[in-house]
Amino acid sequence: MDFFELTQARKSIRSFDEKGIVSPEAVTKILNAARHAPSGGNSQPWHFYVIRDAEVKKQIHDTCCGQPTMLSAPVLIAVVADMERSGAKYGDRGRTLYSIQDTAAAIQNMLLCACSLGLGTCWCGAFDEAAASRILNLAEGMRPVALIPIGIPAADPAPRGRRALAEIVTYIG
Repeated sequence: MDFFELTQARKSIRSFDEKGIVSPEAVTKILNAARHAPSGGNSQPWHFYVIRDAEVKKQIHDTCCGQPTMLSAPVLIAVVADMERSGAKYGDRGRTLYSIQDTAAAIQNMLLCACSLGLGTCWCGAFDEAAASRILNLAEGMRPVALIPIGIPAADPAPRGRRALAEIVTYIG
């Protein structure tokens, strides 16, 4: 599948085959894709927590408004921004913006890589950051940005509509 087909094939998957397995090799490929994302000043302000433990997934699930996706996926990756890593070079703008932008770029690489491997993912940002930070035992300056469940999709959801380019683009010059 070429890049354009990949971007259109990627969907948010919220239901996983409970017998599906995500191999360690697939997780490594996904993490490698993430670490090759661009970052301000090449600071690479990300850290990834790969969670397979059922009890920890249950604890994380409880921070996510009870989203069952977190429990049904065989792998859950918590993506964390190291705000101080960006802040060391760029001050407050690095801490509050660049670390989030850079981490978001890494997340998109993860989602696309997983799709290319036939795996489903969902970008979950709806969770209690303080609770997730406690569960993951995060140090000061580390901010959980997203939780990414990964697994074999249980179903292929219909594509959701996208706004037309004419609605979202303004050309200047």
